[in-house]
Amino acid sequence: MHLPPEAAERHTLSVIVDNEAGILARVAGLFSSRGYNIESLTVADVSGDSALSRITIVTSGSPHVIEQIIAQLERLVPVHKVTDLTAYGPHVERELALVKVAGTGEHRIEAMRLADIYRARVLDATTGSFVFEITGSSDKLDTFIALMREVGLVEVARTGVVAIARGKDAV
Repeated sequence: MHLPPEAAERHTLSVIVDNEAGILARVAGLFSSRGYNIESLTVADVSGDSALSRITIVTSGSPHVIEQIIAQLERLVPVHKVTDLTAYGPHVERELALVKVAGTGEHRIEAMRLADIYRARVLDATTGSFVFEITGSSDKLDTFIALMREVGLVEVARTGVVAIARGKDAV
């Protein structure tokens, strides 16, 4: 009997690690050496004494692959805790993008109208361009960027996903 392949699911993982040189390379190497894709990766110090960092990773895979990724991350020595926020339950995810748009006339007016609808802030403006700051879900940013392509998108810089569990407890 042949079982159908399991569908890939998007998961957001929170990994608490020692804030030391080389840990990001080790985590990324774990993914690349096993052929797993990282869709988004962010890392920042999260402790008052700069001892710990949180790495937020968005990846996709079958439930079995996600279990393997988590198990392998937990085996890395400087890793303190791995939480699959997707499996954990309700969580908040956000991403930030800087979006540069060039245009004049109607394209300029339309860019400003869309920015207002999507609550993007103007960070820089010249007579021929804008730089917008937009935050929200990855889907919201994807949609905004796609719309800006039609009115003069020049360049995009994105932070990657940051996420945290809802509720009063740290996970």
